[in-house]
This record gives sequence, structure tokens and C-alpha cells, in this order.
Amino acid sequence: MAKHTLTTAAAAAALACLPALGPAAGGASATAPGQPAGTGATAAGPRFVPGPCPRTPEPIEALATARCGYLEVPENRSRPGGRTIRLAVAVIKPVSAEPAPDPVVFMAGGPGADTFDDIPFLIESGLNKDRELIVMAQRGNLYDRPNLACPEVDRANEKTVAFGWDAKEAERLLLTAYAECRNRLTADGTDLSAYNSTENAADFADLRTALGIPQWNVYGYSYGTNLALTYLRLHPRGIRAVGLDSPSPPQVTVLPWGWSSAREGIDAVFDACAAQPACKSRYPGLRTTLDRQIAELEARPLTLNATAPAGGKPVEVVLDGGTLLNMMVGYNVRPVDLPAALDELGRGNPQRFAQGRAKDAVQPTGQTAHGLTQSVACAEWVPGTSEPDVLAAGREAFPGWPRTVLAQAPQLPFEYGVCKAWKVADNAARHRVATVSSVPALVISGSFDMKTGANYAKDASRTLSRSTSVLVPGIGHWVVPQSKCAQQVLASFLARPTAPDTGCVAGLTPQPFTITPK
Repeated sequence: MAKHTLTTAAAAAALACLPALGPAAGGASATAPGQPAGTGATAAGPRFVPGPCPRTPEPIEALATARCGYLEVPENRSRPGGRTIRLAVAVIKPVSAEPAPDPVVFMAGGPGADTFDDIPFLIESGLNKDRELIVMAQRGNLYDRPNLACPEVDRANEKTVAFGWDAKEAERLLLTAYAECRNRLTADGTDLSAYNSTENAADFADLRTALGIPQWNVYGYSYGTNLALTYLRLHPRGIRAVGLDSPSPPQVTVLPWGWSSAREGIDAVFDACAAQPACKSRYPGLRTTLDRQIAELEARPLTLNATAPAGGKPVEVVLDGGTLLNMMVGYNVRPVDLPAALDELGRGNPQRFAQGRAKDAVQPTGQTAHGLTQSVACAEWVPGTSEPDVLAAGREAFPGWPRTVLAQAPQLPFEYGVCKAWKVADNAARHRVATVSSVPALVISGSFDMKTGANYAKDASRTLSRSTSVLVPGIGHWVVPQSKCAQQVLASFLARPTAPDTGCVAGLTPQPFTITPK
């Protein structure tokens, strides 16, 4: 699940060209000269246009029988008469012969992660068991027109593994790549300031209307919860219930917030190890081990040749303190293996972390729209914060760690420089608003979540008067696909939004940690 993240400048992927959605049935809007293929000349009313399902890199069985097409909406609703954009949509059939009348619409994480790639996880989790499942790629995503992919960033990310996390060489590579991507996208006429959560939410409201659905349920994870809460606040009509998995509430999601989530998730892993006699006996003093390794690697980084767990050619990687922390937060090493990996590292064997870093040397191109990622982050998470704020949050979370480790927000290195190059309008004031609602909500968190810490469930539920919160022990980011119990709770919630059955959670404990021989 490492790809399912709010975002990461050093591990995200993008696409060089837009895979074809296929010619749409019923005709497509005319394309004006100089506009990217697939965008209309002027904005008209939103409409759903049937068409073939996207051709995904790996076949997705559910798409063979799905009803697909695209939603055509204005790129910027504040500019009447502007161009239109197309968002890929799939309506997946329910398993039940007598499904409920209210579908589930899915809001993916990221922002910028490939929504269609999540479909197998959703189906395995039972999201379409009793109702239709509706999936739409958020604006600018893979299979949309335009697609805000940045192949320049992909190439830069592949090179950064050979440098320290905050190395000047890595900073230069990434900032240059983002500037090049921005220049290319804007030269094609893309209004990057229109790719934000406000417009994203309006797209989903338009989708419900265009499909003629009186009422539906919303389920999102990570950034998708941020979007779902924005959608609920701005467009509450027709929403029956909202499921929020690994919540990221808009009112608290700012760049420095990543440090408290990292601390909370890491502490939960260490506490769970201490609660298991075998783990406690084999790996005593994990916090001291981590502190020591962060300091030693930051002072004396290791340069190693490593092969990713999936195989391939060895690549040169650098492990410093910042890289170690981000390998943990990014789940490049699984939480169940983390005590063993840290113990091995302390004994001179960095192999698990080196292999985890080697994963990033081959970017899964075609997965992430970096343009959407940065348009949201730079408009909504960064404004009103500063580099000293990030450093202060890091020092509060991990006192005594080197300044060079704490100066970069987890998973988002050099973000202030990126945003300076990205140049999008500030959307923070209208976005960072708590959602007050009586619509039934289910808030699901994993105790091992180092990206959107479990404590953020409190911020999400505080103003949702009919919310139920569930903490699933031993699970990291995006809980439902990883927990049968969470799947049962979500199914119960969709059946009875005001009285979900959460009984299975009480007996849960984290799975046993990996124990290596001494």
C-alpha cells in the first residue's frame, strides 16, 4: 500500500502521455485550436458522456462489465465560457441481485493517485457487494483530459535515491523538474489554479446530478477524506452517509502536520512491540535505537548497492537520517518488520532499508498526476505556514533529532521551493473550514498510520454530530483493504448508517512482529 499516500515529492509517479480513454459514444465536444486534446472550447452544463472503459496497464476484471464514460465539466467554474475538461468515470455492477438503491461513490487518496488502480482493493473489500460502486478520476488524474502528469518529476525521482534526503543535488533535480512540468502544462492552456479541492468537490456534485442519482454514499481515504468533507460541507444534497478512512480533515491539514502523524504512528508500532513478550524481549529500547540511527546516519550516510524486493538491477542508494525516517513513514519497510529492520540496522545490516529505498529507483509511471498533487498542496496545505513552522513541529515530535532531518516535512521535501515554482492561487481560506453536518459518518483510523495519524479522527468527528469513530489496532494507512473487521464495520455502516456494528474491533490486536534470530 506504499503508493497510497497524501502525497510524496520523492516517491510519487507520473505519466509522460495520456492513455486513450477511447472514442466516446454520443460524440465528444469540439476541441479548439491550441487546446489539449479532449478539452472543449467553452464550458457548458456538466454532462455524462458514455464511452469505453479506460485501458489500464493491468486488466481490471470489473471494468469488463462496468458502465464507463466521462464527466464533462468546466475547468474553472469562476470563469463562465472557459474550456471544459473530461473526467473518467466507471459505474461498477453490484454483486447482489437485489442491490440497495443508493450507490457508493469513491474518493481516492493522493491527491493525484490513480483512482482506477484502487478498484481491485475496493472490490476485494466488498464495496460493490450490495450496491453499485462509482469511481471517478479526480480532475487532472490518469485517464482524464487533461492529465497533469509530470514525466520530468518521474525522471528526477529516480535519480534522487543516489543522494541524501535533503541533499542539494536532490533539491536541484526536483525543483527543476517541477518548473519544467509547470511550464509545459500551462503552455498547453491548463489553469493550474483550478485544480483544487473546491473544484474537485463540485465535480462530484455534478456527477451525481449527471447520472440522475437521487442519493448516494461517499467513501474516501486519505486525501479522499479531505475531499469528502469538503464535498459534504459545500454540496450536502443527496449524501446519505460518509465513510472516512485514514482522515485528513481540511481544517488541520497543513504542511507541518506530517510530523505529529509520524510520531504517533511510530510510537504505536513501538508500543505494540513492547506489548508482545517475544518482540519486547528481542528488541528492547527501540526508541533509543531509532534516535541513535537517525543521528549516526545523518552524520555519516551510507552509500550502498541494493536491489528492490521485487527484483531488478542493483542501484546505488544513500541512506541518511531523513531517508530512514521517510522509509518508515512511506511504508517502504512494513510496520510488522520495523523492529527487526531497526535492530539489524543497529547491528550493521541496513539491507531492509536499502531495499526499501531501491524501490523508488524505478517509478511506476502512469500512476500519479503530480500536477494535481502540487496544485492542491500549494494552494491548500502550504499557505500560512513557513519553513520554521515545519522545523518547530519536527522538534516537538522528535526532540534532539538533527535539524537537517527535521527541516523537511515527511514525504514532502523542498515543498516551499516547489510551491514557489508552481505558482497557484491561494485557496486555503475557503478550504480550511471544519465541516459541520448531521449526515451519518464513519471515521476509521489505523493505529500504525504514520501519514494521517489516528488522532486526526477527533478533528474529523468533532463537528459531525452523528459520527462513529473506530480505531483498528496494528493497521497503517488506508485501513479497510487491510482489515476484514474494518470491512465488516463499513458494510454495517452502509446498511445502517446511524447504528453500525463495531463489535469486531474490541477483540483485535496487532499481528505478531517479525522476530529474527539473535
